[in-house]
Amino acid sequence: MLADLVPDALWERVAPLLPPPPERRRRYPGRLRVSDRTALAGVLYVLRTGVAWRDMPVERVGCSGVTAWRRLRDWTEAGVWPRLHEVLLAELRTTGLLEMDDCAIDGSHVRALKRGDHTGPSPVDRARPGSKHHLIVDRHGTPVAVTLTGGNRHDVTQLLPLLEAIPHIRGLRGRPRRRPRRLFADRGYDFDKYRRLLWKRGIKPVIARRGVAHGSGLGKTRWVVERTFAWLHQFKRLRIRYEVRADLHLGLLQLACSVICLRRLRTSF
Repeated sequence: MLADLVPDALWERVAPLLPPPPERRRRYPGRLRVSDRTALAGVLYVLRTGVAWRDMPVERVGCSGVTAWRRLRDWTEAGVWPRLHEVLLAELRTTGLLEMDDCAIDGSHVRALKRGDHTGPSPVDRARPGSKHHLIVDRHGTPVAVTLTGGNRHDVTQLLPLLEAIPHIRGLRGRPRRRPRRLFADRGYDFDKYRRLLWKRGIKPVIARRGVAHGSGLGKTRWVVERTFAWLHQFKRLRIRYEVRADLHLGLLQLACSVICLRRLRTSF
C-alpha cells in the first residue's frame, strides 16, 4: 500500500525538500514519530479518494488522518509543494518534455462546503460559497502554475498573477524560463487592457473575441487546459473544497500538479 501511494520516483524527489523532524526529548520521548513517507501516503490517500481525514483507514495507510493532516500543514507552511513542482518542471525541461512557447490559461469553479479565505458567492451555483482554480499549462497540458481565489473573482483578474507565479524553470543551460511566447485564452480574457499588458511582457496574446461566432480554431490549441482540469478532478479531494484553510487546499492542488508532472516523466506511475 505504501509503495502504491508513494512510489520511489516520487519519494526520491520529495524527501530532500522536507524539513528535518524535531529532536526527541531524552526524558519522556513520547510515542515514536510516524515516518514522513507514511504520512505522505496518508496525504495522497486523502487527495485521491476524497475521504475525510478522520475516516482514513489507519490499518491500510499506516497513520491516522490527524497525523497526515498535521504533516500536510507543516509541509505546506515550509513551502515544500511549490519547490517540488519547480524541481519536476526543471526535469521536464531537461528532457525536452516541457514546451512553453505556447501556453493556455483558464479557470475552474469548485464548491466550498466551509467558509474560509478565498471563498465567495459563486455566480454559477446560486451564490453558494465557492472557490476558483486558475491554471496555466504548456502545449501538452503540463501544469506550470496554479492559483486559488474566491468563486466570485473574474478569470481575467488572475492572468497576471498566474504569469508571476510561474517559477524560474531551470534544466537547460542559460537563463531560466519564466514566460511563454504565446498565451491562448477564451473569451473570458477578452480585454484590450490585458492584451497590452501581455505585449509589454513580450507575450503574444491569442484570445478569443466576444461577440464573434465560434469556429476560430482557437480550441485546437487551448483544449489541453480543459484536459488538465479533468486530470486534477480525478483527485477527488479537489472536486469540492473541504479545507477551511486556503493554504492547505492550495497545497493539495500544487501536490496534484506535481503528480501530473511526474506521470509525464514516468508514464508507468
